[in-house]
Amino acid sequence: MSVGGRPGEPADRGEVSRPRILVIEDEAAIARVVRGYLERDGFEVVVMDDGETGVAAARESPPDVVVLDLMLPGIDGLEVCRRLRTFSDAYVIMLTARTEELDRLVGLSSGADDYVGKPFSAPELVARVRAMLRRPRSGTRQGQATRQLGDLTIDVGAREVRRGAQRVELTRTEFDLLDALTEQPRRVLSRDQLFEQVWGGQWFGDRHVVDVHVANLRRKLGDDAQSPRYIRTLRGFGYGLGGDT
Repeated sequence: MSVGGRPGEPADRGEVSRPRILVIEDEAAIARVVRGYLERDGFEVVVMDDGETGVAAARESPPDVVVLDLMLPGIDGLEVCRRLRTFSDAYVIMLTARTEELDRLVGLSSGADDYVGKPFSAPELVARVRAMLRRPRSGTRQGQATRQLGDLTIDVGAREVRRGAQRVELTRTEFDLLDALTEQPRRVLSRDQLFEQVWGGQWFGDRHVVDVHVANLRRKLGDDAQSPRYIRTLRGFGYGLGGDT
């Protein structure tokens, strides 16, 4: 899977493609409210009420954003998210009544981009979806078309990463973090700076997502946080390139 380009903005005219939102939620009342608000805001919405059919729907017609309930019949939201990440780079917002820190971290570690606790405000959820689709893409920033970091090759235009000859499969968020870090190799970025560059100024989420997604990125790159080759941690501040300090 190579990481796709920026999703289209909501349509002003009928002939323009609208962003597609896949809602996987087994509580009919919640699904109906979410669908209504999203459609009113101009999105194309598909609703599935279990994990298996949700994954199948994402394969058949790729969504731009997936709104995913954690507690589902059959396979749960964590497994759905893991399966989605084997073929889809759609943004994923996970919905759950379980808002404990550990549950939130597990949800983000499975590949979700954001985490919303129930009960939630439907207008706020729509705003989060819109914020995702407005997130700055790396292709809009200046920088080398191809960057080298040790044995990593980062093709900014194609949004692809290779370690040696092997392609590294990254989500949109993971690629954007790597892009931000390698755009100016000598620069160390704080968590707030990474949050601003990758998630954008309109984002509602918790800045702790930066750490979770950096951990996911390191794992996929085969980078050891204790003895890093690619991404170093400046404790209490943020991240940069090279060995740990």
